[in-house]
Amino acid sequence: MTSEDASVHIKDAVEDSNFDAKAFLKTLTTRPGVYRMVDADGEVLYVGKAKNLKKRVSSYFTRALNRRLQIMVSRISTMEIVITNTEAEALILENNLIKRFKPRYNVLLRDDKSYPYLFLSDGEYPRLAFHRGARREKGRYFGPYPGAGAVRETLHQLQKVFPVRQCEESFYRNRTRPCLQYQIKRCSAPCVGLVAAEQYALDVSNTERFLEGRATQVINDLTWRMEMTAEQLEYEQAAEIRDQIVSLRKIQERQYVSGERGDLDIIAISIEAGRASIQLFTIRSGRNLGNKSWFPRIAEDTTAEQLTGAFLTQHYLEKAVPEEILVSDMPQQRELLQQVFSEQRHKKVRISNAVRGERLRWLQMAQHNADAALKARLQDSTGMLERYQQLQESLGLDEMPQRMECYDISHTQGERTVASCVVFNLQGPLKQEYRRFNIRRAAAGDDYAAMQEVIQRRFERIRSGEIKMPDLVVIDGGKGQLRRVAETLGEMGVSGAQLLGIAKGPDRKPGMEQLFLYGNDQALILPPDSAALHLLQQIRDESHRFAITGHRQQRGKARRTSLLEEIPGVGAKRRRQLLLHFGGLQELTAAGAEDIATVAGISHALAHRIYEYLHGD
Repeated sequence: MTSEDASVHIKDAVEDSNFDAKAFLKTLTTRPGVYRMVDADGEVLYVGKAKNLKKRVSSYFTRALNRRLQIMVSRISTMEIVITNTEAEALILENNLIKRFKPRYNVLLRDDKSYPYLFLSDGEYPRLAFHRGARREKGRYFGPYPGAGAVRETLHQLQKVFPVRQCEESFYRNRTRPCLQYQIKRCSAPCVGLVAAEQYALDVSNTERFLEGRATQVINDLTWRMEMTAEQLEYEQAAEIRDQIVSLRKIQERQYVSGERGDLDIIAISIEAGRASIQLFTIRSGRNLGNKSWFPRIAEDTTAEQLTGAFLTQHYLEKAVPEEILVSDMPQQRELLQQVFSEQRHKKVRISNAVRGERLRWLQMAQHNADAALKARLQDSTGMLERYQQLQESLGLDEMPQRMECYDISHTQGERTVASCVVFNLQGPLKQEYRRFNIRRAAAGDDYAAMQEVIQRRFERIRSGEIKMPDLVVIDGGKGQLRRVAETLGEMGVSGAQLLGIAKGPDRKPGMEQLFLYGNDQALILPPDSAALHLLQQIRDESHRFAITGHRQQRGKARRTSLLEEIPGVGAKRRRQLLLHFGGLQELTAAGAEDIATVAGISHALAHRIYEYLHGD
């Protein structure tokens, strides 16, 4: 692009906007701060930070812009400025505003859930448990882990080796007999004194050392104990210790990547055709806790360095920061990020990519994963794009849908009705945006009223701007359901989404579905091999799966809590006493009538009645 062309583009972008850039630039300070670009509807288009506000904001109106930025600048109606004391303060404020407003021209990471940890409580008999959220309880937190699965797998493996309890304090303090965890050798039952305090403390110490990365030390100590017990002819105990050592070595082989005990995150980025893959590998105390993937939507001119900077800011400013972060592409604001992260951690944090040896191999491993993940995602999205294009053609839509939502209702004879909403875009399912709704107002078995309720609740949030408006709303139902949804949206004053109903064919066979596009009375039947039909079947089936899973969970929860109260003479108080005494319904069912009669407040007659009820006699 020549300088003359560039000036024309800048002039066009500014003139297309109602924003008086020249007047605004005269008011700007050279101090650090954050700027917001806002359109005529009040929507925040972009949030940025600057070391020098005047210089940074002026660049949007005085230099060559790519097509994406030209469009963004042309939409500016007003700009808002917040002056900060330092660039570090501006960085933190920028991150908070991006998460609050979710501007369309910023890089957004959609997964903002807190990370899970393994928690080891304080006390005489500590518990080891999964933890996510605020750290209110006293004890040690090990992690963060990249996902819940990694935590549960570690917990599962450690329980086999060191049987430390997992139960809550309220459950632990009310035990009078061991629970099922003791029977399957996952807990040593300190609640009822079946383990010596010294042995339990040793198991806790070994667990703690293992989680700190001192597995070799733990194995050496266990080996010494095994040899000592064997010399004392205590062969059974020696065999148990041997099994512990074997199990620990297996865990070590799966998780350890280094003899070092440092905390390290490895971040690799792959970009192609306007799509990106971010891979994060988490190393804690020398243990590979697993990896996590992101596939953010980015502008085609976004560089890997820019994306790395955006990721580091959004990911770490509200999460635990390791002592070192390895990156495949170094962000321009490295020094600023290191300063902010070090202040947050109260220890020095390094961001590096000029590495060799073992660290280089880790970085190459992460890069390989990022490249492979993006390649697979691009292949999937190519097929998905073809399905969307055929859907537009088959339904005769003016524009191709970019976002679809599908709704389904699930219940058993009207009991515990649950509605589901699943969301698809051009990349496929957006599972983090799935939602379930427990139906509160509709009469039992009234699917129309249930659908009306869920549409009202969902679109109230869409109307308020909390959630994006879908281009196509798919209903698992025929003309009647579709009409009710259209009436509900009309009463709410909501428009802009196409409505489609999917009704099962005459023989309820897959491939014979009838499609009803609202406003067209004629049913549409697509060929069984239609890519558009396959897309609709996929979102319909996903909605059904999500609804029925939620319904089963609700039904199971209700039946577990109310089953005992169906027995004459058992109310909420006695149900609670029975479950506390035996540790759960499964253990109560396994007990005899005489055992049940030992519970306070349970007579022999009532104990026999409970036993007979649970065994169907």
